[in-house]
Amino acid sequence: MNRKLFFFLGPSIDRKMWGIARRKALQKVLPAGSVSQKKYTTAAKEMTVREALNSALDEEMSANHRVFLMGEEAGFAGIGVGAAYYGLWPVVEFMTFNFAMQAIDHIINSAAKSNYMSAGQISVPIEFRGPNDAAAGVGAQHSQIEREGKHVTITSFSKMVGHALQAAEILSKEGISAEVINLRSIRPPDRATINASARKTNRRVFLNMESFEYLDAPVERIAGADVPMPYAPNLERMAVPQNASMCEEMC
Repeated sequence: MNRKLFFFLGPSIDRKMWGIARRKALQKVLPAGSVSQKKYTTAAKEMTVREALNSALDEEMSANHRVFLMGEEAGFAGIGVGAAYYGLWPVVEFMTFNFAMQAIDHIINSAAKSNYMSAGQISVPIEFRGPNDAAAGVGAQHSQIEREGKHVTITSFSKMVGHALQAAEILSKEGISAEVINLRSIRPPDRATINASARKTNRRVFLNMESFEYLDAPVERIAGADVPMPYAPNLERMAVPQNASMCEEMC
């Protein structure tokens, strides 16, 4: 059974009491011996997206008693905005970000506009988060060259990196050597890695215009359909590029 922890903490709770309450709550739902004092390190570690999110939330909640997590449906958005008005720092979780549309009035009118409309008198420190796009099967993201190549650069991120690697394998059978870049972030992009690869291969999919003058062929765009991301797996596959379509565009 999936169990979720919901922390509703007032601003008067100090950090020591918050740590005690948090450990006691975790001990009720986690195996014995698995709750210990958190030790952080600056050493590089490979982790999944989910592990990175959990680690960031854990660090922030441990460091600041005003940060707490709420979820997971749209009904919590209004409660979270009200808590932010009173000085707390809520993180409101949506199962998928499509559900945010059900809370768009709170997100836009109650949260996003309040600081501007009050001339800075009302601060709304809040985060709304949830997965979007093709979320199933997302693995680690490293900001690195996943596959060396010399004929074309394929730049991608998240789940689509796996598709790009499969497409590169198919292309190799056609005599095309594709270099695959796994992006660290979308905004800002890793321009140094992207441009260095584009200037080596002289062809790019998912173009950054900074390297336009190095290209030897017209720009090709491979992207998902211009529709909201479907929830059903069969419709999701129709909405995002697949290996066959990617190879048809690049061959």
